Amino acid sequence: MTDKQKKAVVLLSGGLDSATVLAIARDRGYACHALSFDYGQRHDVELQASDRVAHALGAVEHKVLSLDLGSIGGSALTDMAIDVPNESTEGIPVTYVPARNTVFLSLALGWAEVLGARDIFIGVNAVDYSGYPDCRPEFIETFEHLANLATKAGVEDSGFCIQAPLIHMSKAEIIHMGIDLGVDYGLTVSCYQADDQGRACGHCDSCRLRAQGFAEAGVPDPTRYHSQHS
Repeated sequence: MTDKQKKAVVLLSGGLDSATVLAIARDRGYACHALSFDYGQRHDVELQASDRVAHALGAVEHKVLSLDLGSIGGSALTDMAIDVPNESTEGIPVTYVPARNTVFLSLALGWAEVLGARDIFIGVNAVDYSGYPDCRPEFIETFEHLANLATKAGVEDSGFCIQAPLIHMSKAEIIHMGIDLGVDYGLTVSCYQADDQGRACGHCDSCRLRAQGFAEAGVPDPTRYHSQHS
């Protein structure tokens, strides 16, 4: 990283989309400060994946913040008493984590202000959107407006840009772009209920969207699955 290189905070979950976004930010010339969250999710293998991805894609720093979203529950990803569905569901699914992207972006905003970064990258996607209200373009636009109203940098400096480069792309398009940028998707974990070795269930919404994306892209799927997956 050079002193004059522009900085960006990149939200990094360890999944396919956020890995692609990190590669995009790096390709655009940013010094990437990756930010992940230990928020009480079902497993920590996605944090292990985010660490692998951050190193592989040349993040200058990878910070993991701890949040106890499990204490408020309300999601199958943070409350072990709520089962992750194995079939498609209507409406907003039980895997929605209340206000998660709002919280994550708020903390990314704070860190960006401290770093002097003016760009925040997030891997939300509205095309393969599984019913999450905080993955819509309207949310990103509104949060950017909030960021520039509620911060010193927004009032006194050039303000912030919330970049969501995948928001209108299909999963297959995302995979093709990532491969062109050197992403090793074998390092990533997308499954909502992966085991301790990072093997995917093959049945949850995230697994289905990921598998469909590789199939439509005509690219071999590097995902490792539970032995019982068929």
